[in-house]
Amino acid sequence: MGRKVLVLGGTRFFGKRLVEKLIENGDHVTVATRGKQEDSFGDKVERVKVNRSDRGSMEGAFEGTRWDLIYDQICFSPSDAKLACDVFKERTKHFVLTSTLSVYAFDEKERKEEKDFDPYTYEIKMGTKEDFSYGEGKRLAEAVFFQQASFPVTAVRPPIVLGEDDYTERLHFHLSKVKKHEPVHISNKDTKLSFVEAGDLATFLFWIGSHNLFGPVNASSPDQVSLLELMTMIEEVIGVKAIISEPDSPQNQSPFNFPKSAYQDVSLAEASGYSFMPLTDWLPTLIEKLHQKK
Repeated sequence: MGRKVLVLGGTRFFGKRLVEKLIENGDHVTVATRGKQEDSFGDKVERVKVNRSDRGSMEGAFEGTRWDLIYDQICFSPSDAKLACDVFKERTKHFVLTSTLSVYAFDEKERKEEKDFDPYTYEIKMGTKEDFSYGEGKRLAEAVFFQQASFPVTAVRPPIVLGEDDYTERLHFHLSKVKKHEPVHISNKDTKLSFVEAGDLATFLFWIGSHNLFGPVNASSPDQVSLLELMTMIEEVIGVKAIISEPDSPQNQSPFNFPKSAYQDVSLAEASGYSFMPLTDWLPTLIEKLHQKK
């Protein structure tokens, strides 16, 4: 008999892949969204229309429910986290929060989980996602879950997620610029970044759901790539020399133009039994696929 699984969000990109894996596993999946976006799951899932950030909506939607596993793809603030802690108190065996590499400070070193951001001791300040930056909102959300939740929580921290159907089209942006012989505005070509492939992240999230790996856990390819190395990969696929120049305004820059390197250590996940795909196994192939689609 399949598990009862609730996915908050999950209708696009790696969330969609996660839902598909849960369905294939024979789990009984309920997808909760605002109901504003169509999905491709047909009659394989149940659907709940809910405002994730509204207490009345959440309490009404989930009154009397019980879940083996909950995935939260759309928690961006401490108020969202507090609401989940209250609504799902004693109603789930495992809660998986999709967090982010952005909980860490940008720096020139590999980031490790509790050593470089400890949500168990981080001071909680309440507010909505409009009150904080993306990274701070996620830090505070983690802090609320780990300090106040009555159920076991895993906070998965992915970096930039890449895939053919990435709706942000950040990698697509770079290919387009190179093809058009337009400059890509980067401040420091030696900046190193972590990435994770969308299908690999979905597989890891699914894997987490059947393992007792609680607490914060990094989720990315084990290797990193500098922006110069990334641009070289693009050049090799397209056959056009990239033009790299300094940004002349905040709006006119690469979406990967981070102030400093941002990459992480994934030894915790690996020691627990999961192996992420190295960048060299999937990034050049993805660049080639995007090139062929244009």
